[in-house]
Amino acid sequence: MNPFRWSFRASFAALAIVCMGLLAFAYYSQFVLHLEPCPLCILQRVALIAFTLIALIAAAHGPVAGGRRAYGLLAGLAAMIGAGIAGRHVWIQHLPPDQVPACGPGLDFMLENFPLGKTLTMAFTGSGECAEVKWRFLGLSMPEWTLAWFVGLALVALWLGFRAAPRRA
Repeated sequence: MNPFRWSFRASFAALAIVCMGLLAFAYYSQFVLHLEPCPLCILQRVALIAFTLIALIAAAHGPVAGGRRAYGLLAGLAAMIGAGIAGRHVWIQHLPPDQVPACGPGLDFMLENFPLGKTLTMAFTGSGECAEVKWRFLGLSMPEWTLAWFVGLALVALWLGFRAAPRRA
């Protein structure tokens, strides 16, 4: 079965399933491997959840031309936002130790004690805990893998949104 010939609905359903697998691994890492997510990790999860929801809605809706482009753009935007957050995280991880921001409060604390705008500003700034690399696979940290996934998801979503509908045999 050639995935390049899958229908729009099947393709976006597959993207949603891939994202659910990525989210499952994130929660496995948190609750089984005991790798506590930093504020930037949580924001990356939010972007991945947004992408997943858009993909699920697109798969359920199965729109025609204009709708396909809209879903492709929305999903691509969610993935690009996630890539921006992951890119910031990777940048913080590669800072020299003397330039790493000080450790800040957790996201739960910030949400309870600060207005949303201030919380988001503090979370996007990152903190010392965001610079710590606790896990690697094939030499890449989790934010580096997340960045790669977001870039790939954005490209696939945009391609699916703007490709010509496959012909029926």
